[in-house]
Amino acid sequence: MKKSKAIKSPDEVIGYLPQDVPPVGAMLSLGFQQVLTMFPATVLVAILTKFDVGVTLLASGIGTIIALLVSGRRIPMYYGSSFSYIAVVASVMSIYDPACFGNAATTYCPDGVRIVQVGIMGTGVLNILVGLLIMRIGKEALDKFLPPVITGSIAITIGIALAGAALDMASANWAVALITLVATVVFSVYLQGKGLIGMLPILLGAVFGYIVAAFFGLADLSGVVAAQWVRVPNITLPAFGNPAAWGTVLSIALIAIATIPESTAHLYQMSLYIDALAKQIGREPIEIKKLIGLNLVADGTDDMIVGFMGGCSGTNYGENNSLMAITRNYSVSVLMTAGGIAILLGFIGKLAALVNSIPLAVTGGLSIYLFGVIGMQGVALIMSEKVNLFDPRQLAIGSAILVTGIGGSMALPNGMFPFPIPAVFPDGIPAIVFAAIVGIVLNSIFLILPPAKFGVGERENLNT
Repeated sequence: MKKSKAIKSPDEVIGYLPQDVPPVGAMLSLGFQQVLTMFPATVLVAILTKFDVGVTLLASGIGTIIALLVSGRRIPMYYGSSFSYIAVVASVMSIYDPACFGNAATTYCPDGVRIVQVGIMGTGVLNILVGLLIMRIGKEALDKFLPPVITGSIAITIGIALAGAALDMASANWAVALITLVATVVFSVYLQGKGLIGMLPILLGAVFGYIVAAFFGLADLSGVVAAQWVRVPNITLPAFGNPAAWGTVLSIALIAIATIPESTAHLYQMSLYIDALAKQIGREPIEIKKLIGLNLVADGTDDMIVGFMGGCSGTNYGENNSLMAITRNYSVSVLMTAGGIAILLGFIGKLAALVNSIPLAVTGGLSIYLFGVIGMQGVALIMSEKVNLFDPRQLAIGSAILVTGIGGSMALPNGMFPFPIPAVFPDGIPAIVFAAIVGIVLNSIFLILPPAKFGVGERENLNT
């Protein structure tokens, strides 16, 4: 493929479309920006779930490159760790590796990771199957089975169910946690539209919180000093031979109910930006929005890769999409370069040690903000899709999901409903999974027995 010079329209518009290859210097600098943008959230998920930071970065890079190739280099997305899976992964880790996961001094729990890996790969299979199904029958049919009231309510449940974990970490030092929280919020609000720095509020919040924690005597860099500069990441293989691992497949894979709409929304947004640039520089629109199914197949491929290696369950990153919109760079070659940089970072031992040295209170302050954002994104989805909350069907589905998911996570022992299912959920059903099942079952009832058959009229949607 020939290298492309910066593309200019008569109005001096500069940008790169997916198939364009910038000069080497531009490609390296733009790729490094992409890595900086994905880095904070990706490594924070590894910290919270006690996965290996080096493997998470390595798998993120490899998964991104392979996903881009699977999409035929047509869909410019970067893949990083997903916050949506934290609650169910933490639940699995606390059940099957409690001694390690419950110890505040540990940063990596390989035995628990191996079990979770099977579930992550199951998520990949589910995404691929849904993607192929959409390519076959269309997205409209899927939307009937998983309407926005389900996907939005599950997103709300995931975010709010994590509230207890965030506050527990923050309680290590409330002053440090709250200062970190306020600083992160300030960065995210007041640095909007300020170029690359505006894309890094979590990184800036973590750095600021770390400095504050140092004044409180909470920073310990002895592990960083002792760490090697270069090390081989702790790659692990999935525990396919462990019966307990297969129970995680359904529980972890069901969280895709929340991430599939998120991934699709990212695709639509990117399609608008890319086609706007194509129009300005006199090219034909690319319309990647038509590749919904292929996009999910690429998502699933990424999960298969990171799950096999021992990285955190992933998703395509809205933060990186926003950076591409700001820089008008949609080059797949740049994203593959970013993947290569992430792979190299995975081998830097001192970087992993520095990330693992972030004080618990700082992580708690960041988590209060991030987990809340997950919940609010669910609210935003329900609002943007104009869900009719004056309709008893929608209210029933949403309310049942919220109470069983949030209430179950906070009130039930280990966040589990006491309904054991041999081989799948021998210790009971995780609350978030149970909530998803309840929502799907209720919606299916309304599809099979629509109220109109019983003479019940539609309620007016006052949200339109």
